[in-house]
Amino acid sequence: MSSRLLTPARTAILATVALSTAACGSASAGSGSSGSAASSDSAKTVSITHAQGTTQVPVQPKKVAVLDMGVLDSLQSMGVDSVAAVTKQGMPTFLKAYQDTRYTDLGSMKEPDVEKLAAAGPDLIIVGARGAAKYKELSKIAPTIDLTVGSKDLLGSAKKVNTQLGEIFGKQEQVTAKHAALDAKVTAAKAKAANAGTGLILMTSGGKVSAFGPQSRFGLIHQTLGVKPTSATISEDRHGQAVSFEFIRDAKPDRLFVVDRDAAIGQNGKAAKEILANPLVDATPAGAKKQMTYLDGQRWYVVGAGLDNLSTMVDEVAAGL
Repeated sequence: MSSRLLTPARTAILATVALSTAACGSASAGSGSSGSAASSDSAKTVSITHAQGTTQVPVQPKKVAVLDMGVLDSLQSMGVDSVAAVTKQGMPTFLKAYQDTRYTDLGSMKEPDVEKLAAAGPDLIIVGARGAAKYKELSKIAPTIDLTVGSKDLLGSAKKVNTQLGEIFGKQEQVTAKHAALDAKVTAAKAKAANAGTGLILMTSGGKVSAFGPQSRFGLIHQTLGVKPTSATISEDRHGQAVSFEFIRDAKPDRLFVVDRDAAIGQNGKAAKEILANPLVDATPAGAKKQMTYLDGQRWYVVGAGLDNLSTMVDEVAAGL
């Protein structure tokens, strides 16, 4: 059912949940910084500063609704077992355990089923970039945090999010260890990138091609791993800049890193390799030397900055160098 329809059943559910939440005193917004612990009469909470404010959330919550694949990857990596409801639409294969019927299906990240979410009775809701617009509505059901990862400092922002998740779920040691292992991989990849020449990031979708720059959602390749961008000017739009094959030729990239969006979201269409089988692409140093890395679209486009997923993303780029 659409989240926009206000049915009597939904009204009753939301009213019940709101009263329950108020009684528990576990959801309050105010000033504070991430990671500072606070206590209430009923439960211990932690103050989390996120993309849309600061929220008091319960420590080690028992029932969690997750509307972001990166967060879900991180919770799986940490061994958190309190996930109760997830957005199953577009679920990547490496998170398929959450397709099990024991997890309430909330539909899509952008348009979650609010009635099902309220009925699940979560004591914490976590959204990311795709579900950010629903933040205020979902906050009426239970404490809600927006753990959107920023693109300007993607690795730093991702680490902050994962550190916050570690605080909430009591998994700080696991997060610290995984961040150390990730840093070691980043250092090794940067050493390879130092002599790898320039790189250009492309995404194919519906037979068309877009380019992404250093401050984009795929900017990890340039920002963190040190692959030098080409001299081409690229607008920093979340969906990339539509480009022609002539643009790719003129950019003269030594290496191409390619995301196939259609494959990532399960849509039929020409595969990225087929689209880029073009004389103008072949004329670039990357095409001539076959230095074209086809990235896992589910990991790069759908999931992004999950704790384990980031490590695999770095592995993919390092292999292409």
